[in-house]
Amino acid sequence: MYGLKGMHHVTAITSSAEKNYEFFTYVLGMRLVKKTVNQDDIQTYHLFFADDEGNPGTDMTFFDFPGIPKGQHGTNEIYRTSFRVPSDAALDYWAKRFNRLEVENEGIQEQFGVKTLPFTDFDDQQYQLVSDEGLDGVEAGIPWQDGPIPLEYAITGLGPIHVRIANFDYFKEMMEKVLQFKEIDTDGDYHLFEVGEGGNGARVIVEKNDDLPNARQGYGTVHHSAFRVENRDVLDHWTKRMEGFGFRTSGYVNRHFFESLYAGVAPQILFEFATDGPGFMGDEPYETLGEKLSLPPFLESEREQIEKMVRPIDTVRSTKTLEKEYE
Repeated sequence: MYGLKGMHHVTAITSSAEKNYEFFTYVLGMRLVKKTVNQDDIQTYHLFFADDEGNPGTDMTFFDFPGIPKGQHGTNEIYRTSFRVPSDAALDYWAKRFNRLEVENEGIQEQFGVKTLPFTDFDDQQYQLVSDEGLDGVEAGIPWQDGPIPLEYAITGLGPIHVRIANFDYFKEMMEKVLQFKEIDTDGDYHLFEVGEGGNGARVIVEKNDDLPNARQGYGTVHHSAFRVENRDVLDHWTKRMEGFGFRTSGYVNRHFFESLYAGVAPQILFEFATDGPGFMGDEPYETLGEKLSLPPFLESEREQIEKMVRPIDTVRSTKTLEKEYE
């Protein structure tokens, strides 16, 4: 009951909310389910891309901090984010699509018995698609029904995050003793950890890397990643657990769309624990998710000021018909 359920979301930094929206909507076919602002920095957009209904475990989110420099990949960072697709055949579709649309990619590969397709965006943000073929575990999400990707090939949620770490022995102990993951496979310097029901939606790939310099956060890098917990009671359990192991935490944070706890678990590695609910449809109907600027109640009184600070981005899709792109 108190264990982690798998991935909840990954939050990264982009140089351009507009380019980010175009890439995720029209290239990756993920649905913008919430257009809001960073609750701690209200001049900064916070965009949430997810499955058709914004289910937990499916969303990749982005900040566009004004004036932030480009990040530098290295060790001690959450290096790569994975997205789940239903089958190996889906990866064949995506390889052709990426090549046609000139999306940088490394071709179809295999890691820990799973077919993958690594790729990058305009910021050198690192991603990969992972095939669910032959795997059980955490249930996938629902592909965006009205998006441009045929449903049999579409992205259905988050797969494993890839963490690079210099002090692997410490990180392994933290993952196993504190977060209660199990190491289920290893391949050289790469180690596969799993939690809960397992499968692509509940895995973390950890790379021991003490050769590269420390990563530097900026656009093109991940800010933090979050794991799912059932509800507030479980979240409170994790607050006590993390603090009992000596970690400094944020304490309880109400993010309106979910409730959260943050803890720095290693140099430059920030993990969040986030509840499955309430979700993204409390203030917008299903049909128009992500089309208006959504603000949590405590910021609603500042709407006029916020709307003057953030530039308008047209995210209306309910009036458009996106044809499925089969090639």
